[in-house]
Amino acid sequence: MADAPAHLPDKSWLETPGLRAVFNALANEGETRAVGGCVRNALLGEPIGDVDLATTLRPKDVIACAEAAGLRAVPTGLDHGTVTIIAAGTGYEVTTLRADAETHGRHATVAFHSDWEADAGRRDFTMNALYASRDGTLHDPLRGYADLMARQVRFIGDPVARIREDYLRILRFFRFFAWYGKGAPDEAALKACHAERAGLRNLSRERIGMEVIRVLAAPDPVMALSAMAGADVSASVFDGDTEPAGVGRLVALERATGRAPDPLLRLAALLGAEVNANILQERLRLSRDQTEQLKGLADHHFKAIPNRRMIERAVLNRGNRAAADLLLLSWVFSGETPEHRCWRSAFEIARDWQAPHFPLTGDDLIRAGMSPGPQVGEALWKAKEAWIESGYTLVREELLSLR
Repeated sequence: MADAPAHLPDKSWLETPGLRAVFNALANEGETRAVGGCVRNALLGEPIGDVDLATTLRPKDVIACAEAAGLRAVPTGLDHGTVTIIAAGTGYEVTTLRADAETHGRHATVAFHSDWEADAGRRDFTMNALYASRDGTLHDPLRGYADLMARQVRFIGDPVARIREDYLRILRFFRFFAWYGKGAPDEAALKACHAERAGLRNLSRERIGMEVIRVLAAPDPVMALSAMAGADVSASVFDGDTEPAGVGRLVALERATGRAPDPLLRLAALLGAEVNANILQERLRLSRDQTEQLKGLADHHFKAIPNRRMIERAVLNRGNRAAADLLLLSWVFSGETPEHRCWRSAFEIARDWQAPHFPLTGDDLIRAGMSPGPQVGEALWKAKEAWIESGYTLVREELLSLR
């Protein structure tokens, strides 16, 4: 079991102007440490996003210290001890050490204290219960460093108890495993996620949808998705079976073609060719744009390798990006490998072909005497089909004469 080092291997991120200003503002009262994801990623050598801070100061004292230093303090979550301090254009969440005196799913009554180990004990995973002082001293009260280095995502203490404090932790477990895990998922965590999955019904659909998208955004989420399915968590979220192998094929195609990962495309691959975008929108509270993207993928994927004219028509109607997505998903559903020449050629046409400019507009039709209304769109569609069939040779005057 790896012992935690005394100091972070790289503490340069602790010296950014904004963070330094916050530490300075709070330096004369209590103790303040960076906590969670920023420390975890610093130890892994991965990019650091938001920096969260934990402090022994009470929220009112955090506000007073920040304002005395000329910094703006926003009481973003006073009931839970959180104040956001704005420094050098960046917001830093500063949360007073606390224990959950009473929990209600995602809501808890908290009690403030100055016990760092007790604060660590209320967090979700051991790899998130890591702290760093402003000088880079590492604090590991629950030996989370060993789990982090082993890429083991483990709940702190009793997994069932941690989940019942916040049922979103079921999905967070699979998200963290997708991003940071290695090897087999923790068996105790899987059993707890399976046993407590009914609690997902207590969560807002927006929160569920957000976590699902975060799982799918991982570089390779297949093992996490398979574990979700095995624990019956996927069935609880999607109300049906999922196809993690489809995501596996998509990941392989992404790597082979240089395509950047797209969580929505992966969601379509996960749910198969018969995905119902409207039901999924309701279940995950997807945005209108996300729902339309899924509809386009589900309703128009190619059942076989399309010919060039079919691909060009897809580009003309959808644009290169959407057409390439359609080809990639169709390739996934075909079950063919990344080495398949014909599918690869079709994908490259969709991705790279530069569509000629369609020379007719609705205004052209109206100026030629057509009354505004649905018939304009229908006439444009017919003209565009004729233009495509001509090999894009018909000019505007010829298209107008087709009416």
